Amino acid sequence: MKIKKGDKVKMLSGKDRGKDGKITRVISKDDSVVVDGLNLIKKHKKSTKKGQKGERVTISAPTNVSNVQLICPKCGKAVRISSKIINDKKVRICKKCQAEI
Repeated sequence: MKIKKGDKVKMLSGKDRGKDGKITRVISKDDSVVVDGLNLIKKHKKSTKKGQKGERVTISAPTNVSNVQLICPKCGKAVRISSKIINDKKVRICKKCQAEI
């Protein structure tokens, strides 16, 4: 997977199409990512202690990695990524401006 935790991404599809967000979690087993503040769902939680009420909590749901695209920190556009080996280290390269990510 070419996207990592902490990367800034743009949503390509769904109800949040066109919005930007930061990746908080990567689930490589399912090829999905959790983007902070996007793809929000409401989850009902039961009360855990006697006398406490149940509540509805809003959380960010995972989305498939194909629905997001990395935003290059240098050119600020949503880009595809290539990789190159520089000084025995694999680095990610922006396809538009050829900058290191």
